Amino acid sequence: MKLIKKEIPQPFLRTLPAGMKFISKNENEFLVIEKLLCPHGHNLVSDEVHIHGEASIKLQIKLNECEGILFLDAFWGSHTKLYSFIPNNHNKIEIIDIYCPICGVSLLIDEPCPAKDCTSKKMVQMHLPGKNNRILACSRFGCPEHRIEINNMNNNVTEMIDDINFFGIGLEDDLFKGV
Repeated sequence: MKLIKKEIPQPFLRTLPAGMKFISKNENEFLVIEKLLCPHGHNLVSDEVHIHGEASIKLQIKLNECEGILFLDAFWGSHTKLYSFIPNNHNKIEIIDIYCPICGVSLLIDEPCPAKDCTSKKMVQMHLPGKNNRILACSRFGCPEHRIEINNMNNNVTEMIDDINFFGIGLEDDLFKGV
């Protein structure tokens, strides 16, 4: 899957939050998550599986009657993922359950998805190091909504980061688009 270059706002790069890094790959620049925490402080970034050459985000996941591990691409805005199982009945999957793979705490919070066509009432919350810094993603299977909230950073800047999505080649109809 090919990563597509997107412009990263300079104000964000000047105050890059802990847990994220800025890298150049094939003459393009990307944001990569290098540390992401569950509510109990366990690091969700794992060296077990690398996607696009970087450690991935490891989550325990339940989709209908299927349960296992999900590895998410740590490149900000990428929706590339690997499952330790084959999701079945994918047409009937709406809400997923996501947990820390270390302690089992739920990563779901009661917060409605802001996406225009999504009716999910839950978001997946993961914490970046630093007070109140977090990443949120919609819990509805297939919804690509995600956002970053950084304490003491202008909302206009973080909204530009939120708009970064890398769908790569041929992913418009991909079953695994979104979380």
